[in-house]
Formats: sequence, C-alpha cells, structure tokens
Amino acid sequence: MRKISIGLTFIALLLACNSDDNAININAQNFLIFGYFYGECGGEGCVETFKLTNSALFEDTVDDYSGQNFEFVALSNDLFEQVKNLPQFFPTRLLNENETIIGCPDCADGGGLFILYSQNGNEQSWRIDQVKSNGPEYLHGFMDKVNEKIALINE
Repeated sequence: MRKISIGLTFIALLLACNSDDNAININAQNFLIFGYFYGECGGEGCVETFKLTNSALFEDTVDDYSGQNFEFVALSNDLFEQVKNLPQFFPTRLLNENETIIGCPDCADGGGLFILYSQNGNEQSWRIDQVKSNGPEYLHGFMDKVNEKIALINE
C-alpha cells in the first residue's frame, strides 16, 4: 500500500512539473494588462485596455493612447469567465525580449497591441505592431488571442 501511495505522489509531482511552460501565473500581485490602440481612428473603440487578475477582469476608462495612464473599473464575472484563460497563451519568451517596441505599432495605421505583465510588482510592457509580418512569429498566436478576447468583451 505504501508503494502505491509513493507512486501516486511521484506521478502527481511529475504532472505538476510538466505544466504548460507558456502559461504565466496570474494572481493578486501578478496581473496581465492587454489592449489595442489605433491612432487614425474616431470614437471610444480606438483604445481598449483591460486588466486581468486571477479573480476579476477590469476595463480602463481613460483610453490613453500612450498606455501610461489607467483607471480601471470592474467588469462582470461573465466577461471574466470568457477571458480568464488568456494567460495560457502568453508566450513566456516575451519576458526575455530585449525590445519593448516590437515592429512599428500603428505606424501604417495598422494599430498596435499593448501588453503589460506584472510579476511580484515587477512590470514589463510591450507595444506590438498589429501587422504580424513586422514582428516575430512566436507572438502571432498570442496576438490573435488578445484580439479575440477583446472582441468577446466588446460584444
């Protein structure tokens, strides 16, 4: 019986260690801010920015094109449930990126993505060109997911 217990414990540890390396940890101190911005645009939908924690989703009400000023208000739990898996698509390789501006975001009126990841109070942020050919391929799936989640929120 003891061998079975040890074996099950070992298997559980292996499964825990083999978790998705691309997933980032989101909790009270670790959060993900994501959004898009378009300069040659009119109306409220030109800048959309959201903050995701492990328990809630928030929308920024300032809509600052620069991505430096935020005032977040809580959104519904239904919306949170629709986007809470976004961190699973975050490419951890982005955390090692030397550049904070990837491509030329919104230079050709194609828009840009704003991503900010906070881990234990240490924040890293990036502005990413929406034109995929102007950035590394490893970001393409994540870019699609960010745009998909923003579309879900804005339905």
